[in-house]
Amino acid sequence: EVQLVESGGNSVQSGGSLRLSCAASGYTYNSACMGWFRQAPGNEREGVAVIDSDGGTLYADAVKGRFTISKDNALYLQMNSLKPEDTAMYYCAAVWLGVRCHVATLHTSQYNYWGQGTQVTVSS
Repeated sequence: EVQLVESGGNSVQSGGSLRLSCAASGYTYNSACMGWFRQAPGNEREGVAVIDSDGGTLYADAVKGRFTISKDNALYLQMNSLKPEDTAMYYCAAVWLGVRCHVATLHTSQYNYWGQGTQVTVSS
């Protein structure tokens, strides 16, 4: 059974930093595409940062230069210079179809496994 468990969400002031973690199990971790998505109240879920099995990364324009996605034994999202508009529930996601994933996109429809989310709140 595939499981994704996020942690690291918190409340911070504008300009602060947070590091999110996602522990994954139940599939061939290093062969999957994975990513971070977020959803604010009243908004659709949107892609934030993704990484493919080769280590290639892709970021949403809103977070470029401020957020960094990485993975070793877990998936991480380092978030710096946080803004109030970054406030959302952050979700870890993975796409695993039994073959190596070489192209990760920011589209939610690509991902077939999701975590429960971790809340990030940034106050001004």
